[in-house]
Amino acid sequence: MALTPVPGGATAGPSTSVALDLRTEVVTAGEVAFCLTAAGHLERDESLVVTGADGHALDVREVGMHHHTRLHLVDAPLGELSVRYRATVRRDSPAPAPVTDADRFTYVLPSRYCPSDRVQGWAAAQFAGTDDPWDLARRVAAWVHARTAYTPGSTGPGDDALVPLHTGQGVCRDYAHLTVTLLRALEVPARYVSVYAPGLDPMDAHAVVEAAVGDEWRLLDATRLAPRASMVRTGTGRDAADVALMTTLGAETGPFSMEVTATADPDLPVEDPDVVVLLG
Repeated sequence: MALTPVPGGATAGPSTSVALDLRTEVVTAGEVAFCLTAAGHLERDESLVVTGADGHALDVREVGMHHHTRLHLVDAPLGELSVRYRATVRRDSPAPAPVTDADRFTYVLPSRYCPSDRVQGWAAAQFAGTDDPWDLARRVAAWVHARTAYTPGSTGPGDDALVPLHTGQGVCRDYAHLTVTLLRALEVPARYVSVYAPGLDPMDAHAVVEAAVGDEWRLLDATRLAPRASMVRTGTGRDAADVALMTTLGAETGPFSMEVTATADPDLPVEDPDVVVLLG
């Protein structure tokens, strides 16, 4: 499936190039949903090909979700399933969307992986004395960064934000869930964003946070493993359940392997965690 390029192209101005290759074994045939393409409103040139065990390309159906997130659904047969995605995405257009009244309600509530109602009293005491929402958001992200050790394999797909809070360990998904949870507990609307992140080490798909400050969604990354200014949005939701890289819908799959490359053109930006960054 060759995805239609968005008018305007992706070669003029700063851009991010992405390559993703994913493989998994389908042990029970059924539907599989992928959330791994650049958000639908971004100017881009891209291609997505999903192949079955016989090497033939499978039909892919695109479903538009909230905040320009795109799911791609495949009826997966038994055997190896391979996904190949390539994209070049412009980073200077379009302008970020404002914070709506619906956003302020939706993204301050607890969700599956962000049980903010369970830490409200503790969070209020821990972060007392800061009234400005942006100062509070930066303080929370800095606390999560200092308190959490990036440790692959330390959490599982069913673990919510309380696990890294209690253990002090996690991966980008956990940093994002914990940041979102604490912000919501402090009445700051916050949402989970999956991205491609040039400069990330180790390179992988990545997860960050947007906090509502006034009418802006400001980008936070408590891992501090990559510059925010070159990131490309793929999915936006309440937590990882909304924008999981791969979701089985009747199918059953084994472990998957994945290789990701993301590069910035012309140069990798210098990161300053205190600078305001808005993600298109």
